[in-house]
Amino acid sequence: MTSRKCYDDDRTEPMERIVRAAEYVRMSTDLQKYSTENQSEAIRNYAGERGIGIVRTYADSGKSGLKINGRNALKQLIEDVETGNTDFTLVLVYDISRWGRFQDADESAYYEYICRRAGISVEYCAEQFENDGSPVSTIVKGVKRVMAGEYSRELSTKVFAGQGRLIEKGYRQGGQAGFGLRRTLIDENGAIKGILGRGEHKSIQTDRVILTPGPADEINLVRTIYQSFVHQGRSENEIAADLNRRGILTDLGRLWTRGTVHQLLINEKYVGDNVWNRCSFKLKKKRVRNEPEMWIKARNAFEAIVERELFESARHIIHARSFRLTDEEMLHSLKELYH
Repeated sequence: MTSRKCYDDDRTEPMERIVRAAEYVRMSTDLQKYSTENQSEAIRNYAGERGIGIVRTYADSGKSGLKINGRNALKQLIEDVETGNTDFTLVLVYDISRWGRFQDADESAYYEYICRRAGISVEYCAEQFENDGSPVSTIVKGVKRVMAGEYSRELSTKVFAGQGRLIEKGYRQGGQAGFGLRRTLIDENGAIKGILGRGEHKSIQTDRVILTPGPADEINLVRTIYQSFVHQGRSENEIAADLNRRGILTDLGRLWTRGTVHQLLINEKYVGDNVWNRCSFKLKKKRVRNEPEMWIKARNAFEAIVERELFESARHIIHARSFRLTDEEMLHSLKELYH
């Protein structure tokens, strides 16, 4: 939640005798112990000891510090500073990491510079240095900014490694189950706790999710789709049209398309393989499609609902029809065939 509120300090002395400040607080989902309430309490203690009156609050709750995108409170703060819509001369922040974990330390410095250029100082209440513009504070801030960004990089690496281990153990990491399959919740001892519905997620950290076969009619339909494609030579479009004529909807309650049939035919989960890291979206950067050698795969992690031989036949057909030769390769092959 993003909030922006104004209020007068309840001190008895006139406001003009007190340094007027705004507080900025941020909480990201990867560091729950730094709640916005705890930050605000520490900031107010800091302000009370120094005769500072907090007149405005900017709060970004549950927002990553990697980028300014999505941090509406920080963007509002910067906009207010740039347009002169401020009734304060100081911004109080719990520490440098709450200001942001920008991967480019200069970006963090840039937003602080915007404030300073407008005559508004930024103070970090929990840091062990005064942000007074001295060479020492400048050096320390630079190191702290780099460390804040590095923390996110290290955390990303650790999380990736942990998720990879869970994949190898056969646990599902996000995504829909797919037609014919169900997401089943199990506890840390492997005991089944129930089936997760669409949009439902586990609530206990030690619980895990696996894929299990769905209703018999869905399983039979998946097998029929594979057999129609492999043995009858029907295309994805033809199969989708037939399913729609019969009034059968996808697992998302939608009409079938060539794409949904194609995804069903190429997804390894139908033979029980657990595959992850086809795409990456690390540190809020651009989503990239990874090469197969970067994928993490656990073979026979789930109960298969399609025979592996049938699945491999479907994949061979799909690969064969997309195979293309360059002109040089085709000429070389024709020459060999001629000889």
